[in-house]
Amino acid sequence: NKQTNPEQKHPRLYLEVCSHSEDPCLPLHTSIALFLLSYCECKSFKVFLVCTKPGSPQTFKSQLPESLEVCDIELEALPPLVRGCRLPAVLDETGTLCRAGLAVVLRHIINTTTEADPGRNDVSALLGFKKTCLKACAEVSRWTRLCEIGIPSAVEELLNNPTVQYLQLPLAILTLEQRLAEPVKVHNDDKIRRQKLKQQKQKESNESSEGQGKADAESQPRQSVQACDGLELRAALAKLSVDSVPSAATRETSEIRKVKTTDLPPLEHVFAEGLYFTLTDVVLLPCIHQYLGSIQAHAVGVLYRLPHLLRWYSRVQEVPGVLRAAKACGITFFIPSLSSPPGPAIEDIPASQLEHEHQEMTTQLPFVGGPRPTMTKLQENGIEAVFAPHPCPAWTLPWDHLPEAINPTEGKMSNIRAVRKRQQLNNLVAMVTELARPGNTVVDFCSGTGHVGIVLAHALPDCQVILIENKEESLVRAQGRSAELGLENIGFIQANLDYFTGQFHIGVALHACGIATDMVMEHCIQAGAAFVISPCCYGFIQNANKFSFPRRFEHMILCRFADQTAVQLPPERRLIGKQCMGLVDLDRSWAAEAHGYSVQVMTMEPESCSPKNNMLMGRPAQKSELEVGVRQVEAPGHN
Repeated sequence: NKQTNPEQKHPRLYLEVCSHSEDPCLPLHTSIALFLLSYCECKSFKVFLVCTKPGSPQTFKSQLPESLEVCDIELEALPPLVRGCRLPAVLDETGTLCRAGLAVVLRHIINTTTEADPGRNDVSALLGFKKTCLKACAEVSRWTRLCEIGIPSAVEELLNNPTVQYLQLPLAILTLEQRLAEPVKVHNDDKIRRQKLKQQKQKESNESSEGQGKADAESQPRQSVQACDGLELRAALAKLSVDSVPSAATRETSEIRKVKTTDLPPLEHVFAEGLYFTLTDVVLLPCIHQYLGSIQAHAVGVLYRLPHLLRWYSRVQEVPGVLRAAKACGITFFIPSLSSPPGPAIEDIPASQLEHEHQEMTTQLPFVGGPRPTMTKLQENGIEAVFAPHPCPAWTLPWDHLPEAINPTEGKMSNIRAVRKRQQLNNLVAMVTELARPGNTVVDFCSGTGHVGIVLAHALPDCQVILIENKEESLVRAQGRSAELGLENIGFIQANLDYFTGQFHIGVALHACGIATDMVMEHCIQAGAAFVISPCCYGFIQNANKFSFPRRFEHMILCRFADQTAVQLPPERRLIGKQCMGLVDLDRSWAAEAHGYSVQVMTMEPESCSPKNNMLMGRPAQKSELEVGVRQVEAPGHN
């Protein structure tokens, strides 16, 4: 059913509210979203408070900015797209595009603010260098996961669980403290680092001439967290038009200019991601404020373990607009007192655990030799790539009779590539058409600009099709193509996979890169849904938050060689690449079969439609009686 609401004139922002205790407080994700709205002075959204647990939203009035239009809504009254997502979520004016998840929603608030007022450079700067701040999804980025999930969850657990020991620092907090202690690199930082070197030399010269001793230097670390932070802070505040960096016209001395870049002094953190105030600081501020307030009340000695976090907390309060936004949200900042003695001993987290949590994505070991030793070893153990026969190799959509907007000729796609894309779509649509029944919900994961999902919505008018993609530009283009076709059985969700919680019957993904294939398969298995997936980018497979390889056999050495299937490579090499692809997907099929699935790995027809031409079809045990290929599939519109 078409979800467009003619009375919906503004995008709607849905935020969770609930009472965790006798003293009601907003969930941190909600507090963060409200704080950003206040900071941006954004009035473009109609805000709905969604009660997910007992408690009246009216009890939160003091924490709600007066400038916002706020309404209450019951969980059961949420629009279907929003109901299938974790909050916070934004539903656009058409009611067909939902943006879900903290980072996605916050980035959308920033973009909406700057579109309404292009002069808000302070708001656009929140997205950071190249506008990538918190853009990487939490499933693969440890930094996004720490800020978006780890720290809010750790703080809420501390606040809501009375059994938590305040003397044990949460791992997420310690990880952030360690990150803030590291030197940072920013774009084009050479000039700032040379100015820092110049200041250091001037300071050394002044100290020497004034006869200042070692005692002064040793006492410096004990200064207040409000003390002057030097060049880094001045550079950071200059970007916010608060102060000015030393004049660029002042040319460094020859001695300074000749110093190698590698020998220049490192820059210290001013804000969470480096020198500049970004969306990350907005996310962390309500969390760290509540954490420090709780520690200040129960275990002030813990603060001695967090010097960099305390300095960051003080610096953030100097940013223009922060105090105003905090006041609107009922947040009263404070300066933590360090005058008290350390108090009881603090429980340490093993260094190995902290180091593991802090590391970025695990780097793969270097490849030595080729894939043959691994393939031979697997063969000796009876493990070989086996491909099921394609059930309908000649099946094709009636492309000549379909509306132009359905053809994959968007953008600068060449005719040759468009032909191959149509062939790929023939394969996936044939398999989904075999699986689908009237009333089913089909989800196109990693949908891009909607090549698969739009064809499915047109071919299966009795099914609801949902496109999920975390790149806003791609999804907006897909929405435009859908509107041109007048499709009413289609919806769009901009979110990472973890934020989609709706029920569905079939999951499909064309060329899901690296572990995205594994993530889609896991989502389908959790929902008990069938799947049709074409994997891609085997070389990008690596250990991540949810996945640890190998599963059943050592296939990591094969992943790089599985990508060597390009048409320009020698035939023998392409054959080895195809075998490696088959072995990796065999391991994937076994993982699904362990959950009661019936899985087939087959090759798309014709094989030339893509160097990555594997296709996995799986269905839960309760649907295994519907054998793939029992009947030939007829194309919509064919007699």
